[in-house]
Amino acid sequence: MSPRIFTSSLLSVPRIQRVYRSFSVSAPTQSTGGVKQLGVIGAGQMGLGISFVAALVSKVPVVLVDSSEASINKSLGFLDKLLQKDVAKGKYSQEDANQVIKRIESTTKFDSIFAADFIIEAVPEITPLKCGIFGKLAAGARSDTILSTNTSSISITKIAAAAKGAEDRVVSTHFMNPVPVQKGVEIISGLQTAGETVDRAVAFVKAMGKIPSVSTDSPGFIANRILIPYINEAITCLETGVGNKEDIDSIMKNGCAMPMGPLALADFIGLDTCLAIMNVLYTETADSKYRPAVLLQKMVDAGWLGMKSKKGFYDY
Repeated sequence: MSPRIFTSSLLSVPRIQRVYRSFSVSAPTQSTGGVKQLGVIGAGQMGLGISFVAALVSKVPVVLVDSSEASINKSLGFLDKLLQKDVAKGKYSQEDANQVIKRIESTTKFDSIFAADFIIEAVPEITPLKCGIFGKLAAGARSDTILSTNTSSISITKIAAAAKGAEDRVVSTHFMNPVPVQKGVEIISGLQTAGETVDRAVAFVKAMGKIPSVSTDSPGFIANRILIPYINEAITCLETGVGNKEDIDSIMKNGCAMPMGPLALADFIGLDTCLAIMNVLYTETADSKYRPAVLLQKMVDAGWLGMKSKKGFYDY
C-alpha cells in the first residue's frame, strides 16, 4: 500500500490568477543538472506550482502523484485555465501551453514516481506523513535519485533519518508560495545530506529559473525563522490592542515597503500553517520569543484559517 497523500486545498481560480498576474517566464540559468524526469508528490497548490514551472521553464517531464483523483482533476483544471489565460495575454504560445500539459503526467499510483531522477515531496506539514513517504521513496526509488522535501519547518535531519539507506540523498528545496511568482528557493541540508546532493538541488532549481539560497537545518530555516515570528508579532499587536488590523497592515505596507500587510499575508499563507511553524520554532528552540500568539491558536481552533476557509483576519 502506498502512503496516503493529503493535499492542501487550492484557492479559488480567480484569486490565484490575480496573484499570478506578475508571473513571467524566467529563462533557466543552466542545464537541468542531469534531471531527465521530475517527480512531485502532492497535487495541492505547491505541488502544482512546482510541476508547472518545471514543465514550462526547465522543460522536463513531470510525474505528479496524489492519492486523490479529485485533487488531481481540480489542479489540472486550474492549470488549463491559467495556461489559456496566459496564451491570450501573449505570455507564451499555444504550442508552449500544449507542451506543458503534455509534460505533466498525473497519477494516483505512488510507485509511478520511482523512475524519476529528482523527487519533490509537497504535502502538508505533518511529520509522520512526510517520514512515511520518505521511507517508501528510499525503498523504491532509484539509488541515484535525489529525494527532496518542500517542508517549510520540519527538520531535514529527521526526515532523512526515515529514508533508510538513502539519507545522504535527502535535501530540502523549499519553494515559496506562489511558486510561479516567487523566485527564491531555500536549499536546506540535514546532517546526513551529501555535498553532491546539495549541488544537484541547486543546479536543478536554477534550471527552473529560481534563485537558490542555502541554509543549514535549523528550526524555521532562514525564511520562516524571520517571516513567521514577524507575522506572529503582528497578531499579538492586534490581540493586545496596539492597533486594529487595517492600521497594522497599512503601516507595514506604506511605512516599511512590505508588499502585503502581515495579517493579510497570514490569511494567504493559512493561519494553521503559521501556527504549525510557530509551534515548531517554540518546541525546538524552547525560546519564549517564539510562543504562538493566543489569538492565532483561537482562530485556528475556530476554523478561521484565512483565504482557504474564506474567513481569517479578513473575510473572503
